[in-house]
Amino acid sequence: MLAAILFDLDGTIVNTDPIHYRAWQETLSHYSIEIDETFYKSRISGGLNPEIVKDILPQLSTAEGQKFADDKEALFRELAPDLQPLNGFSELLAWTDTHQLKRALVTNAPRLNAEFMLEVLGIKEAFHTVVLAEDCIAGKPDPAPYQVALNKLGITAEEAIALEDSPSGIRSAVGADIRTIGIASTHDPQFLQSVGAFMAIPDFTDLQLWTLLNSLIDPNLSAIASNF
Repeated sequence: MLAAILFDLDGTIVNTDPIHYRAWQETLSHYSIEIDETFYKSRISGGLNPEIVKDILPQLSTAEGQKFADDKEALFRELAPDLQPLNGFSELLAWTDTHQLKRALVTNAPRLNAEFMLEVLGIKEAFHTVVLAEDCIAGKPDPAPYQVALNKLGITAEEAIALEDSPSGIRSAVGADIRTIGIASTHDPQFLQSVGAFMAIPDFTDLQLWTLLNSLIDPNLSAIASNF
């Protein structure tokens, strides 16, 4: 029986990738580094800032790398005052309330970004628990953040569904043995399924999602769920 839905933030609840892409382009241009969308998707999207900076700017010291990342995230927040959630998100929240499901936010976003986005989107109180990668022994793609979320909610992996948009996020959730739905806001649906998502949808209005979720709530429809 479904007991909780675990949400990623960037790219899942809200499509921030175009803004992150722009912020990375601008900050990396100070080092005469030009990036395109392919570079962004393969080397940056879904990753942790310390690892991204170490990969792209290995000449920076730890302190310099942190300053670079902080400047990049400050620019992101400056560029993102009018964020809107993906279509169907508010309806999904209402559905989880109706069925008394728990909700967790599991994100690699830095604390200031997470707090900023939750404030702008008006969903600061929407989650029973918020798990930040920086508070775990490791961030995504390690399963640790999702394992922490399960422990905080007091549920098993079999009782949860995860919603993720990035390869690293999907690997994290699947590594924690959680059934994971890919949100194809940034990456190709087939690619998300190739890295572990059992289903990929464009947003929260997709009929596949609602058919699955209702089947997991209603025992009479359990045969439908077994097909996923």
